[in-house]
Amino acid sequence: MNTLPRLRRWISAAVAPLSRPPALPVRAATGTEAVRAEGVTVRRGGRALLNGVDLTVRAGELLALVGPNGAGKSTLLAALSGDVAGGPARGEADEGAVLLFDRPLPEWTPPQLALRRAVLPQEASVSFPFSVAELVAMGRAPWAGLCSPGADDAAVAAAMDGTGVAHLAGRRFSTLSGGERARVMLARVLAQDTQVLMLDEPTAALDIGHQELVLSIARQISEDGGAVIVVLHDLGLAAAYAHRVAILSGGRIAAQGAPADVFTESLLGNVYQHEVEVLPHPRTGVPLVVPLR
Repeated sequence: MNTLPRLRRWISAAVAPLSRPPALPVRAATGTEAVRAEGVTVRRGGRALLNGVDLTVRAGELLALVGPNGAGKSTLLAALSGDVAGGPARGEADEGAVLLFDRPLPEWTPPQLALRRAVLPQEASVSFPFSVAELVAMGRAPWAGLCSPGADDAAVAAAMDGTGVAHLAGRRFSTLSGGERARVMLARVLAQDTQVLMLDEPTAALDIGHQELVLSIARQISEDGGAVIVVLHDLGLAAAYAHRVAILSGGRIAAQGAPADVFTESLLGNVYQHEVEVLPHPRTGVPLVVPLR
C-alpha cells in the first residue's frame, strides 16, 4: 500500500523519544488467566457505576458483557482496559484491582499495554483526513522497531481483508458510512495484533451480515488462543458466539456463565424489566431470547 511508508515515517518519529522499544510480548497458553477484576468499583458524581465487580477472562475465551442501558458494561470494559474516563491517574479503578496476565495494570507501561491488549471504543472520532489504509496502519504503531515493514504490511492487509474493507483503502475515512467506519476501526485494532481484544458494541452500526462477520472474527480469535471481551446488546449474538456471558445490572454482575445456563426467563425478565421467552434454536439448540409483545 503506497500510503504505508508515510505512516511508517510518522510512527517512527512518534516513538523516537523512547530510549528503547518494549520487549516483545510472550503469548500466554490457552486457559491462562488473561484479565482479572477484583472488587472493581467506579464512582462518578456520587454514584457507583460499578460496585465490587469480580470477573476473570482466560486465553481461548470469548466473554460477552450484556445488560440494560446504564448497567455498567462500557464502564467495566474501560476499567478492564485501564482507561476509566475521569478516574484516577492512568485509568485505575476507584477501588479494587485489574490484572493483565497476573500483573496489575498500573505496573504496565503504555507501550507494554499496547502490545498486549487492543481496545475498540464505542465511539471513535478522526480529526484529520486520513485514508482508510492510513488509519488501519496506525494500529501497527506499538510494533515500531519490533518487526519488519513487511510484517506491518501483512498485518494491515490481513485486517482489512478480514473485515471486508480492503476495497476502501484509498477512501477518506470521513466519506464512509457508519457501518463502514465501524469495520475500519475494527480493522485498526485487529492490525494491532494483541492477545487480548476488548470491543465495545462493535455491531451497533452494522447490518445482519456484518454483525455475523464481526462476531465470527471475534470467536475465531478466541479459538486461536486470544482472550476477547465484547459488549453486546443483542442477546442472540451473545448466545450464539460467546463461551461465557456476564449479565450486568445496576453496576453489579447479576450472573455469569455459559449462555445456556444464565439466559433464563426469570433472570432476564428481572434484569431488563421486560418479560421474555427463552427458546432453544430448532437446529443448534442455542438460546433465543424473544421479548413478549
